[in-house]
Amino acid sequence: MTTTATTHDTAPTDLAGLPYGRAGIWWFLASEIMTFGGLLGAYVLARIANGGWAEEMTHLNANIAAFNTLLLVTSSLTIVQAHHAAEAGDRARARNFLWITVVLGLWFIGNKGWEYSIEIHHGYTPATSLFWSFYYTMTGLHALHVIGGIVWNAVMAIAASRAIWPKVSHRVEYAGLYWHFVDVVWIFLFPLLYLS
Repeated sequence: MTTTATTHDTAPTDLAGLPYGRAGIWWFLASEIMTFGGLLGAYVLARIANGGWAEEMTHLNANIAAFNTLLLVTSSLTIVQAHHAAEAGDRARARNFLWITVVLGLWFIGNKGWEYSIEIHHGYTPATSLFWSFYYTMTGLHALHVIGGIVWNAVMAIAASRAIWPKVSHRVEYAGLYWHFVDVVWIFLFPLLYLS
């Protein structure tokens, strides 16, 4: 109990003593779950109605996607380490793990861009078929969320180098919750698009 209290001592709280930021991020993530849940549900229903899209799926590069999965899972570990360091008041360690998370996120985006360029070079665009439209919509929306997480983690890493750190250290937890959400969405996208 003491650890939780000291972690959020600078975070504004409601009458129950819970940080507003934590409630805010959970509300935001709930709305994002609805967005991705709707997309994934529509994809599954359209796939069943259109015979499975087996031929289209053979043109995806599962090796790049598998490596990207490894990058995101690893980055989830680094954001957890950043959160632990922030709770312990170790600014330097938190900053280092946040930067590692940023680099892994950038690597993911670079690989995704490379994968897109290969697919577009072979003539597979969102206009090619319903499958490719779903593919680019879902992975593109996910990539935008990854970019948002990269920016947030970079801001937290910069804050860890400044005197404002005690005022924002509790936000590493919120950045971590968002980053885990991004990771979980990819865990759903990877098998649905590449493996099934």
